[in-house]
Amino acid sequence: MRLFIWNIMLALAWVSLTGNFSGSGMLTGFAFGYLMLAFVTRMSGETRSYTRKIPQVVGFTLFYIWEIIRSNVRVAYEVLTPTHYMKPGVIGLPLDSDSDAVISLLANLITMTPGTLSLDVSNDRRMLFIHAMYIDDEEALRRDLKDLERRVIELLS
Repeated sequence: MRLFIWNIMLALAWVSLTGNFSGSGMLTGFAFGYLMLAFVTRMSGETRSYTRKIPQVVGFTLFYIWEIIRSNVRVAYEVLTPTHYMKPGVIGLPLDSDSDAVISLLANLITMTPGTLSLDVSNDRRMLFIHAMYIDDEEALRRDLKDLERRVIELLS
């Protein structure tokens, strides 16, 4: 957390030194501050999770945006065509983590993705029940959802 605050302070210093008081100026300052902090922590021999988390967050964000785009296209196609290809149903997804943060984030990400909805978590927090519009291949859907769960666990660990 300390390095994140330093990164914000470096970004603010960048903005005030360049005189570019805009979102792009702040983003540029944040990027340069991050690179500087990564260089300093590497040269000092410290291994900080902060400098490893930012690329992970960016990668996860890009992955999730791609998943939302794919789902939106599929649902839009379903709405715009006269033939329905839906095979809705409810599946149970076995969970690898019993952390409240992981389960909450995973359930919310699944719900925000068009075509899927998190319904409930079992009492022992080992199973997440999900309604999906398209269950063509139940195992393929589970693999995709397990990949999302793995990425969420990595992001929060």
